[in-house]
Amino acid sequence: MPTLAVRKSFAVPLIVQMLVCSFLWASAFILLKIAGTSLSPLALTALRGLMGGGLIAAFMAATGHQVLPRGRELRDWIVLGFLQGVVPNALTAYALTQISAGLTSMIQASTPLIVAVLAQALFASERLTLKVALGLATGFTGMVMLVGPAAFGAGEVSLNGVGAMVIVALSYALGNLYVRAIPNPQPMRLALGQQLFSGLPTFAVVIWLGGMSSFAPALDAAVVLLVLGVFGTALPIVLYMNILKKAGPTVGSMNGYFLPPWTILLGFVLLGEPVSLREIVATAIVLAGVAIVSLKGVPFRFPRLRASSYL
Repeated sequence: MPTLAVRKSFAVPLIVQMLVCSFLWASAFILLKIAGTSLSPLALTALRGLMGGGLIAAFMAATGHQVLPRGRELRDWIVLGFLQGVVPNALTAYALTQISAGLTSMIQASTPLIVAVLAQALFASERLTLKVALGLATGFTGMVMLVGPAAFGAGEVSLNGVGAMVIVALSYALGNLYVRAIPNPQPMRLALGQQLFSGLPTFAVVIWLGGMSSFAPALDAAVVLLVLGVFGTALPIVLYMNILKKAGPTVGSMNGYFLPPWTILLGFVLLGEPVSLREIVATAIVLAGVAIVSLKGVPFRFPRLRASSYL
């Protein structure tokens, strides 16, 4: 059994990776906010998927990995491309035109709560423990505080934007549950398929509806989109897959806990978006609930110390 010192030596680089990965993903919200003002949500989704998938494919090819799908991978890629690509990317781009980047990421951070609820209904092996129930209740309380103004018709929060992000969180949750059912999943290959089958179908739809002229506004935001493709899509996905490989899905999902603070900070510094005390308190409550649920399967054990170790 590793000593506490050994485990700490491995924990530091993992935490650094999680902070960097979450910062890059949070910056994607800000980049989407900027680019989304001149490009339609569908066109933006198409470009982001194609750029992310293309960069991952190039990385895999350069490192000697096969890029083409094998066996059942094509089906998995299509499903994940829809649930974790087309739906969330398009609706997130739309929501960012309606609500702040901070509120967008905070609602998305509720995905693990939705996963826990659906798992109770879909998997007999999942039982509702006291800790899970406490986490769900805590997270729900935070979400009520977070979306309360929209629910009561307050003018400063768009109900359409909030509703779009709720669908995004649900879509991500269904995608996560689908991944659980894939035998021997290979994260890097799933990321590749998810990005490609997010970009290809939306690209076809955009061409069918408006032709290539629909992508004309991308020329005005070419630099922003390039940065988004590299640093807001491909690079954080590669980092996240490495985090999952080293830490597993339970600990790896904690990466999402850092998104709201990063996004609020970036939105305040770069976009001048105001931050209310209600958002700060609600964020803390939501993240506490998500943490309680997601850490339910991670046991903590103190290292065993023998009497001789004191001598």
